[in-house]
Amino acid sequence: MATRTLDSPPRIMPLYVRAAAPMIPGASLLPFVPGRGKEVPDVELELAGVRAEPEAVAAYARVCGFSLRDHLPATYPHVLAFPLHMAVMADGSFPFGAVGLVHVENRIDQLRRIGLGEELTLRVRPTKLEPHSRGQTFSLVSEASIDGEKVWEGTSTMLCRQRGSGMQEARKSYSERTPNSGETAEAPPASAEWKLGGDLGRRYAAVSGDRNPIHMHSLTAKPLGFPGAIAHGMWTKARALAALESRLPGAFGVEVRFRKPILLPARVEFAQTGGEEEIDFTVRDTKRGTPHLNGRLWPLDTEDPGSAGNPKTQAGRSNSK
Repeated sequence: MATRTLDSPPRIMPLYVRAAAPMIPGASLLPFVPGRGKEVPDVELELAGVRAEPEAVAAYARVCGFSLRDHLPATYPHVLAFPLHMAVMADGSFPFGAVGLVHVENRIDQLRRIGLGEELTLRVRPTKLEPHSRGQTFSLVSEASIDGEKVWEGTSTMLCRQRGSGMQEARKSYSERTPNSGETAEAPPASAEWKLGGDLGRRYAAVSGDRNPIHMHSLTAKPLGFPGAIAHGMWTKARALAALESRLPGAFGVEVRFRKPILLPARVEFAQTGGEEEIDFTVRDTKRGTPHLNGRLWPLDTEDPGSAGNPKTQAGRSNSK
């Protein structure tokens, strides 16, 4: 694997232009536009000297519902690594553009809390393509280290849908995933209800840098097959962790599967079950009860409840130590 060391964070807006360019007929023939490659490149990007800005963290916390503390929310390193995600996917050797991809799963292992002023080294690498009933998937694996010690790891699994698929196909792609191990036949009662405004996608984009057009406005989501803007999956995960904030240990693993997209504006509810060893949680539609997100959280000083017989989970856990 080739490692490329960056001197500064990549600028996101030019990367989004390149990431969206493959949607223009013939543009993928240009050497700097993604879409020419057949395989995900075997590359790792590294960026040292990364510090979270307190004002930016505070703005992020307000949008996602976290309390202001002296350490980063567990989902914030994903925000810091996001420019590197875009740089990987905007490379001309990448097999497709980032715009239009569907984030179907996300796992985070927080090995310890990250202090607000600590300096991080970030590394991001993609995994190989895997077949999926609706197209192909790959993952972006992100690591944050402090003085050579890995303190955080995130894995974002992305789906490249088959040509011509839109909202209906996205719904199928989400709902046909293998059910989360924590799902039960009887849904747990809701512990909170959230009213999500139509501007949520733009508000989250402002604090995360993720300006994928499917989240920004109905005018930009419709050309990509959606009837309106949908909420960011990582906002939904962050909001769920904020609801569990008082129960979070210093070191924990949390994985979610994104199910039916949240079409904005919306009213959703949050529910949780479990105790100290494992917490299962869900975000679902308030009226219909259809799931938008299913998640599972466990302390990292205990055995991962989902690791037995799951090579993918076992591999992810072994890499986190």
